[in-house]
Amino acid sequence: MADKGPNPFVVDIEKATLDNEAFRDTLWTGKNLQLTVMTIPVGGEIGAEIHDDHDQFLRLEEGELRAQIGPSEDDLEIDEVIKADWAAFVPAGKWHNFVNESDAPAKLYSIYSPPCLLYTSDAADDSLRVD
Repeated sequence: MADKGPNPFVVDIEKATLDNEAFRDTLWTGKNLQLTVMTIPVGGEIGAEIHDDHDQFLRLEEGELRAQIGPSEDDLEIDEVIKADWAAFVPAGKWHNFVNESDAPAKLYSIYSPPCLLYTSDAADDSLRVD
């Protein structure tokens, strides 16, 4: 799906998330936030990262993920499995990763505020990172 921002946009977010087959696809980017949908394959992960000045909200629609959040990879405040209908909040400056250790793909959507990532549907293409 093409990024519909910054125009007004309404979406059945559950359907868009569950229908998404791409690792990451940006649905909407505005001045103050960005919405992406993701499918994390079995054995896959979002990838360890820190957003110095961006908060992130993630909601898992289907599957399970190990949520890891803390000051560093070796100092986790959260390290637990989350399931469908759970949400995770990642404050700016926190190290985080979400890993699919289950036997089924995980489907989620994520909101970044302010927008910090310009991603394509290509999981390997992080060259567009602007944070």
